[in-house]
Order: sequence, then C-alpha cells, then structure tokens
Amino acid sequence: MEESTTNATEQVVQVVSTYGLNVIGAIIILIVGYIAAGWAARMTSSALSKSEKIDDTIRHFVSSLVRYGVIVFTVLAVLNRFGVETTSFIAVLGAAGLAIGLAFQGTLSNVAAGFMLLLFRPFRVGQFIEAAGQSGTVESITLFLTKLNTPDNVHIIIPNSQLWGAAVKNFSHNATRRVDINVGIGYGDDIGKALKVLKDLVSADSRVNDDPAPMVMTTGLGESSVDLQIRVWCAASDYWPVKFDLTRQVKEALDGAEIEIPFPQRVIHMEKSE
Repeated sequence: MEESTTNATEQVVQVVSTYGLNVIGAIIILIVGYIAAGWAARMTSSALSKSEKIDDTIRHFVSSLVRYGVIVFTVLAVLNRFGVETTSFIAVLGAAGLAIGLAFQGTLSNVAAGFMLLLFRPFRVGQFIEAAGQSGTVESITLFLTKLNTPDNVHIIIPNSQLWGAAVKNFSHNATRRVDINVGIGYGDDIGKALKVLKDLVSADSRVNDDPAPMVMTTGLGESSVDLQIRVWCAASDYWPVKFDLTRQVKEALDGAEIEIPFPQRVIHMEKSE
C-alpha cells in the first residue's frame, strides 16, 4: 500500500515538474495575449480616427479584425508552448477545413457578411436603420456582430449574416426626408379656406424646404370627413421635430379658423318593422 502511494506521488511530482511550468507559461501567455489584443484594437482605432478619410464604420471593423488576429496568434503561441508544431497544426486544420466549415458555417457566414457590409456599405456607424425586424442607431460593426442602440436606449446585437440577408431601411442615408401629415375636416367646412390655412402654416416654418415645394391637397372623401394631406420636405435630422410640431400646429390653426376636425362617426338608419 505504501509502495503504491509512493509511486503515485512520484508520478504526480513528475507530471507537475514536466508540465507545470508549461501550464503556468500558457496561462501567462493567454493573459498577456488577451490584454495585448484589447490594447492593439484600441491603438488601431485611435490611429484610424485621426484620418478624416476613414469613417467610424471602417475604424470599428478594422480594430475588431486586429483584436481577433492577436487572439489567434496567442492561441498558436500557447500550443507551441506545449510542443505542438503550429505548422502541423495549421496543416491539420487545412485538411479538416470542410468539417470545420460545416461545423462553424453560422460563424463563418457572419464573418463573410461582415466583409460584405464593409465592402458595399449599406449603412454606417451613426445612421438610423431598420433591418432584421429591429431598428436603431448603428453603434459599431465588428467581425461577427452589428450593435444598435434604440431611441429608448435599448442595446441590440444582431449577427451580421441576418443583416446581410435582409432588406435594410436606412433612414439617415439621404440628406432630406418627406413629412406627411393627414387631417380631416367636416363636410360643411370650406375646403379652400382649410387648404389656405395649412399652406400658410407650412410656409411659416423655416425648417421646411422650398425645393421640393410644400404640397397641401385633398386626398379623399372619407366616411365622416374630407381628407387633406400635407407633404413637406426637411433635413433628415429635423424629421421628427417637424412632424411633431406641425401636427400640433395643424390642430391649433384649424381651431383658430373655426374649421372642424370631426370625430369618426357613422350614420345608422333604423327602419321600423311592421
């Protein structure tokens, strides 16, 4: 019994003495590599931000690429610490490339989609988009993921493959946007007077563009109102303020002109059965 215990102890001591330093060295390499990856990404981002020709989209993507590149070299260094020939390791990975590709096809598709997003640039950092059932302002585009922030400050992370494979609405791409405001007036009111009130209202707003010219028109005869519509163009950054302000001002202007905005209503005729 004592002899077997002694043999086991000697084996443990031999294993620790043989691999202990390698394990400690591997842990140190991993820690240093992780720190170096973050440092290299930050330095790359800082260097690219100094150039006016490189926008935030490319800066975030390249810094992400550098970070993952340093991590890969760190893993190879750890394997080399344990005596694994990295050249042989890479050769084995190449031989097993098909199997790895099938196993990680989702991850690889995100990487490929990330490169496509960077190449064709359907959106950039800082733009407001709607895609893959989500909407928000683009915070960053990394090698695998795109991060959005919603107007109510919710953070959304979307795999790149979902964005590349879906229709994307970019609300910030064009410099101007059209604001549409619908309003109904009573059938007994003067349509011409109502149109003039609305035209004077939009003409007084300095945020409304003169070209294309604002339009105020009659769009239909509803069940309980004559339907009017305002169409004005403004800077994309002014879209929501203009829409909110004009909606309120339309109500106030029509009230001031004693033009009714009728409630939805329906007339029902009852017939007495004999």
